[in-house]
Amino acid sequence: MNTEKEIKRVTTKTLSLLKKNNIKITSLTAYDFITAKLLDEAGIDIILVGDSLGNVFQGNETTLPVTMDEMIYHTKAVSKGINRAMLIVDMPFMSYQLSVDEGFRNAGRIMKETPAGGVKLEGGKRVANTIRQITQAGIPVMGHIGLTPQSIYQFGSYRERGKNKQEADEILEDARIIEEAGAFGIVLEKIPSELAKKVTESVKIPTIGIGAGVHCDGQILVTPDMLGLNIDFHPRFVRHYSSLAEEILKAVLNYIEDVKQNNFPSKEESY
Repeated sequence: MNTEKEIKRVTTKTLSLLKKNNIKITSLTAYDFITAKLLDEAGIDIILVGDSLGNVFQGNETTLPVTMDEMIYHTKAVSKGINRAMLIVDMPFMSYQLSVDEGFRNAGRIMKETPAGGVKLEGGKRVANTIRQITQAGIPVMGHIGLTPQSIYQFGSYRERGKNKQEADEILEDARIIEEAGAFGIVLEKIPSELAKKVTESVKIPTIGIGAGVHCDGQILVTPDMLGLNIDFHPRFVRHYSSLAEEILKAVLNYIEDVKQNNFPSKEESY
């Protein structure tokens, strides 16, 4: 692999080679066809149908209410806009926590009912057996450790994880266990940069950071946050690459004004 332009379709093998060649991996979320199409055309490596849709699409305070049916619905829509990127799907709350068999069945359902390229699970040691069974069936699994939003009520806050030695050691151990269980990559969320560096160096699979510093093999953000659409959410790890909320508001105000003043549609815009 000499250049990223040579990549025709991103796979687990592609991601492994990107890490090996010290080429950063890019990832963003999508919940609809149009957004996915734009991300894919721009050359994003991974598109995640995240259960963050519960926050930015449905307006919920947490990701917990999102269902399997909703994840499958959004994945079907997103998949129609993708030609190059790898499509990963979050397994929602209570789709894999009940038992290994339940997680295995629901991962299989996602792969059967959508064109997904893999699934993502939150947790380390406690979900290792589930990851192992899913991957042994040929389904790619991405892990997710550090801050795990589906466990928000257990943690009690969205604070940074891994600041003390005990938590840091647990995260390092979880990363190794996830790799051993067969995961092809790990999301590291909201952990200290130096800890993320240690994790990245201790595993052979790619690490994708969100609020985890520059040393990860790649980065992911929630697209509405990155585009400046979700103006009420601005943690330090989110960089706004646009201010679409302002642009959309301006466009809608101009549309309302034109309609009220009978300036739209014009003669040229009419039949």
